[in-house]
Amino acid sequence: MSAVAAVAAAATATDDPDGYEAGSQEDDMGAAERDLAEDARWKLIQQNTFTRWANEHLKTAGKAIGNLETDLGDGLRLIALIEVLSGKRLPKHNKRPTFRSQKLENVSVALKFLDDENIKLVNIGKH
Repeated sequence: MSAVAAVAAAATATDDPDGYEAGSQEDDMGAAERDLAEDARWKLIQQNTFTRWANEHLKTAGKAIGNLETDLGDGLRLIALIEVLSGKRLPKHNKRPTFRSQKLENVSVALKFLDDENIKLVNIGKH
């Protein structure tokens, strides 16, 4: 190691008994923040891609999704999308759900149809 490198190493070292260099925690925090930002960016890209894909199919039903988190909540657009993709009519559901229980029932109708058709859902979560 050159003398300049040795001086630089000594100048950045700390008296920390664990042997961490100065700034390593800041570097770790920066890396974690970058990872979170990249994850958020990836999720946004996935959300936009799925929204465009769904809207392309929903055109034939005269429906559209603007916000995935809210627009699928009553089950109506989800049912419409499944009907367009499957070419089948789903069982009776609430056409104008106003109560939370009716909205959940619609989503359950859609999920049960997928299950009955042996369509497995993976990586489905709240966010």
